[in-house]
Amino acid sequence: MHHHGYLWTGPKDRFDQEALRRPPHPEPPPAGARPELIQRYREVTADFPRSDLPPLETAYWLVKPRSLVRGTWGEGKEAASWLGEQLAEYAPRFLAEAQRDTTHLARLVNSAAERLESGADVSLGFYLERPSYLSLALVTCSPNRPKPELACPVR
Repeated sequence: MHHHGYLWTGPKDRFDQEALRRPPHPEPPPAGARPELIQRYREVTADFPRSDLPPLETAYWLVKPRSLVRGTWGEGKEAASWLGEQLAEYAPRFLAEAQRDTTHLARLVNSAAERLESGADVSLGFYLERPSYLSLALVTCSPNRPKPELACPVR
């Protein structure tokens, strides 16, 4: 078991485009379906794996381009340490002052380490100024508990 780290930051309105953050349905539209439905299914099937937008389900980071992996760690504590570094870097830009509190951030890192050691994924999100959004994720791999069928992106 190991863990991959992902980071995305960008305009909040882009993050809010949930249709671009959903994986394609496992079954294609039935024969004879409306042409626009078939076309949309083809677009999602092609675009979802290539998009850098955070998926709605954390495990689906594993189908995204390998280049989006910001780090890989064998231990949950190491991955949580990376998370802590990212939180420290971005905290001055957090829109909510309460989220900048170092005690709060330390609790998030400790909780992440515990969850990763148990095989769970971690996903955090923060509003930044302008309005922007920061998404941080740590995904357990080989296998991923919620989606064991998803292959490791770096092997």
